[in-house]
Amino acid sequence: MYDIKKIREDFPILSREIYGRPLVYLDNAATTQKPLQVLDAMREEYLNVNANVHRGVHYLSQQATDLHEAAREKVRQFIHARSTAEIVFTRGTTEAINLVAQTFCESQMKEGDEVLVTDMEHHSNIVPWQLQAQKRGIVVRHLPITDRGELCCVDRDNVAVYLTERTKLVALCHVSNVLGTVNPVEDIIRQAHERGIPVLIDAAQSAPHIPIDVQAMDCDFLCFSGHKMYGPTGIGVLYGKEAWLDRLPPYQGGGEMIDQVSWERTTFERPPLKFEAGTPDYVATHGLATAIDYLASVGLHNIAAHEQELTRYCMEQLKTIDGIRIFGESEHKDAVVSFLVGDIHHLDMGTLLDRLGIAVRTGHHCAHPLMQRLGITGTVRASFALYNTKEEVDALVAGIHRVSRMF
Repeated sequence: MYDIKKIREDFPILSREIYGRPLVYLDNAATTQKPLQVLDAMREEYLNVNANVHRGVHYLSQQATDLHEAAREKVRQFIHARSTAEIVFTRGTTEAINLVAQTFCESQMKEGDEVLVTDMEHHSNIVPWQLQAQKRGIVVRHLPITDRGELCCVDRDNVAVYLTERTKLVALCHVSNVLGTVNPVEDIIRQAHERGIPVLIDAAQSAPHIPIDVQAMDCDFLCFSGHKMYGPTGIGVLYGKEAWLDRLPPYQGGGEMIDQVSWERTTFERPPLKFEAGTPDYVATHGLATAIDYLASVGLHNIAAHEQELTRYCMEQLKTIDGIRIFGESEHKDAVVSFLVGDIHHLDMGTLLDRLGIAVRTGHHCAHPLMQRLGITGTVRASFALYNTKEEVDALVAGIHRVSRMF
């Protein structure tokens, strides 16, 4: 049984009121709320185990190091990586993609070589490649999407037509943060690998919702953020196949990532430490590990079923509203519903829903190229988490009806 009442008790913020109304928090694609278990674990470490990791022989440092490396193992298990050497801690998905963009383009690409992304990417999987294009003369190309919000190549199950002899990397989201589309990443990875092209997967919007097995998926890189999966802010993960991490140069220089330093030369640690310059956020890694334990206690398959049911129910209920336009109607869709109603500006809709205690996201959602493809400036976005309910969907729909009548 999915005990939603018990789950919600783990998130005290959900019981507060906004403008005298019960909070309906539907902005989970931006960040999720944190359960008491995560907050308590981090507080406990600061109170009783606070010491810098990998640097000391004293008891507290050893204990903190054990917790930090246990978190790396927890992440390895969570995504079924082969080795902890393939788990690099970053500040989040954005830094993870920047790490790959900088090091991969520096070592594996030359002027005129191409990176292939998609029309539905978050800016964090567009801008880092554009920066490298400006520096190194690489080319950023993009897969188009259909009006339903699916990749065009899906219709004929053939991404190869978009791959050229110049394509050196494919980088795409697992789930769109605007459309909710779940991309067929396994098929795309297979076709890219048939041509010797590595693939990076942005799993920021899938890791909290869908079980991930990087070995079965066979991606070369995958990244996600802790704060979108009930963990702390400022912590994320880059998974990279060990062979690739061995080939890539360091991302930053400093303490922790070195083997030996002299005035003549510096040698570096092997992955993952090679990419982890400076003191890591070792308390946040413990918080992330606790969040993973929390997800496991509920069950990712149970969470996926609950959220997919909420998504279907929300889509059905929204379609009863006159003038509704829903963006992203793929058969493979999860946890995100973006919409507009008539001529009501998305900011007006979001502001007035907020006065009813309903937290949704409005704007371009860090996806300007997608907005241009859709011919709009922004949407209202409702996104779901393991603690949301059908009653909250009903409150959203009732709120939209009320705002619509005002216009």
